[in-house]
Amino acid sequence: MRRDPRAAPSVGPSVNRLWVLYDAGCPMCSRFRTWLVEQPHLIPVTAVAAGSPEALRLLPHLDHDATLREITVVADTGAVWTGASAWVTCLWATVEHRDLATRLSTPVGLPVARAMAYAAAGLRASLTTTSVPAARPSGPTRGGGYADDCDGHCAPV
Repeated sequence: MRRDPRAAPSVGPSVNRLWVLYDAGCPMCSRFRTWLVEQPHLIPVTAVAAGSPEALRLLPHLDHDATLREITVVADTGAVWTGASAWVTCLWATVEHRDLATRLSTPVGLPVARAMAYAAAGLRASLTTTSVPAARPSGPTRGGGYADDCDGHCAPV
């Protein structure tokens, strides 16, 4: 019997709401935010500008400097996703893209999601207007300034 892809994950507590922290000074991030909030959702999704007073009030436990460097998604369960996992989680919350998110969350799909996140990070770095200082690579890096050994949970070097 095939599981309904719109159903919440069966492992762990049920996720009923997401907050997506995005860099409001980044044109690509702001465009993604617009796209995301316009999508029909399976659970409520609230986009919040990273580092804003609202973000600090809603999610005081987060490292808000880190949320300015990388997309961050927080669930009502307390779970936190960054990088490729955050992008996949955003897709998972939408009606039309949950199947894709399910495929991207597999061992075969996650490297694809990670590559897309690296590409987005590279584009973001070239488009950003935020005052957050850009990190300087100190060794071999992939797209977006991520270290070659990055597992998808690290900030650009």
